[in-house]
Amino acid sequence: MASLRLLAHYQYQRAAWYSRVLQSIRTQSTDATGVAHEKAQSYVHHIGSKPLVYRNVGQHLRLAAERFPNNEAIVSCHEAGARLTYAAVLDKVDRLAAAFHQLGLRQGDRVGIWAPNGTLFYLTNLAAARAGMITVGINPAYQVPELEYALQKVGVKALVAAEGYRQQNYYGMISHIAPELASSKPGELKSKALPELSAVIIDSQKSLPGAIKFSELFELPSEQAISKIEMLQSKIMPDSGVNLQFTSGTTGHPKAALMSHFGFVNNGLHIGNRNEMDQKMHRLCVQVPLFHAFGMVIAIMAALSYGSTLVLPTAGFKAADSLAAIVRERCSIILGTPTMYVDLVRRIVESGAKLDSPEIAVTGGATCSPKLFADIKHTLGVRKVKTVFGMTETTAVIFQSLFEESPEDVQQTVGHVTDHYEAKVIDRDGHIVPFGTAGELCVRGYGTMLGYWGDEKKTKETIDADRWLRTGDQFMLREDGYGKIVGRLKEVVIRGGENIYPKEVEDYLNTYPKILEVHCIGVPDERTGEELCAYVRLKDPEETIDREEIKRYCEGKLAYYKVPKYVRVLNDLPKTTSGKVQKFKLAQLFAAER
Repeated sequence: MASLRLLAHYQYQRAAWYSRVLQSIRTQSTDATGVAHEKAQSYVHHIGSKPLVYRNVGQHLRLAAERFPNNEAIVSCHEAGARLTYAAVLDKVDRLAAAFHQLGLRQGDRVGIWAPNGTLFYLTNLAAARAGMITVGINPAYQVPELEYALQKVGVKALVAAEGYRQQNYYGMISHIAPELASSKPGELKSKALPELSAVIIDSQKSLPGAIKFSELFELPSEQAISKIEMLQSKIMPDSGVNLQFTSGTTGHPKAALMSHFGFVNNGLHIGNRNEMDQKMHRLCVQVPLFHAFGMVIAIMAALSYGSTLVLPTAGFKAADSLAAIVRERCSIILGTPTMYVDLVRRIVESGAKLDSPEIAVTGGATCSPKLFADIKHTLGVRKVKTVFGMTETTAVIFQSLFEESPEDVQQTVGHVTDHYEAKVIDRDGHIVPFGTAGELCVRGYGTMLGYWGDEKKTKETIDADRWLRTGDQFMLREDGYGKIVGRLKEVVIRGGENIYPKEVEDYLNTYPKILEVHCIGVPDERTGEELCAYVRLKDPEETIDREEIKRYCEGKLAYYKVPKYVRVLNDLPKTTSGKVQKFKLAQLFAAER
């Protein structure tokens, strides 16, 4: 593995040098007189103001604890106002990391984290990294089939979970998949459905059969075992995997993208720099989920880089709680998706609250309208609204607002290519197009994923031999390094920052007895950016079906955000001569209703 990483690193350096040489090359064409003229190619490379650093996440945490020992690292408002300094975080993290080793976990093992925003997720995420393990962020809204798929896909060895979330009982859901849990000795689960899972750890005051109490882990290891965690850091290579994030798949199931320590550390460092976190000790209101790349990198890793404080208003987003946290904790930077800002702005206006602490609002995860940009700036009273754009496979951010830019650039682009990254736009044949011409965005840099877990074929389709990653986004690039999304080549629907993969929903709805076939599309929504609309063809044309019936069928099987908001019944679906449904015509039908 080490030799493969070195080879990949060499290939990246070679290809980056070659592309910088080619940057001066121009594509030639001829005008009506036959005279050759030049068109600049859509390629940019931003060196940045800070160098890359070669360290792992555990070393990054140690450095933060040494530089900012008494700074508050995290404030969890909904957990009785729990507060931890960076020194306290390092102590708890190393105890937890040592406990993982005592449970028999080893470097490279996958540790699943199934919990909403809180100290459990924050500490476990860092502890697994310090222990040399790979974290797997699991959506708190997952239902039993989705959880089972995630655990099986990456072979989770230990699952650290909250007691529950909303109406869900996590222990009961885990037991449904692995009924052997109740009769197992804690830490020694042997499950037919989950053969690699050995330890189930629950954050509960109750003693649950077969499970380990999360609170007991901190007292499990000896002081000697704890001290060994620091010595382990030199053996954890920055190029090795640190986190698995689930993303879209052509089969309808998510793929698992493996991120490196190197990508996590440096993306956080440069994101924080662009967000001016090096200018003062900022307090960040984190409205986004921590299991997303937004939460893990733009929040956690950026804060580690500059000693900033993460303020978690609540377990799951609620505008009223966000507002209360901003006021009480005097947050200076706000992180959120456009959907969250729509609700937050409305709440501020309704309450008549006057804010004086926010300075910067950062938005990402979905497109943001010019009107919403203006509403955010005016209502929150911030001096700057910044945008970030990226994807799971690039660790987090590949385009981001610079320090000073015009309102037009903020509102009409997704920002400037991030530090130490290359970007190009290509046509269908793979040739670079001129600046200002739409094509597919490809990027290359330190944050490119190591690959899709257990899917070499899809990895090679996404990342070529020269380490260029095809994003699937239709994009236009300017010569000054700013970019604009034209559309998405993929069918992924982004609802309030959450990715929905239509085929996954279609596959499940097609199991409903009434339905002959169903096809889902994304449709515009003022609040969430996009919603899902299901076009249904019923087996019996005399039958009817509505959203409430669909919603009931999805309960306990699909996360709430995947349930179609709109359901339309058609006797005939528009198709090509080869039998493929023409989804663009379905979109036209929906638009005609408006």
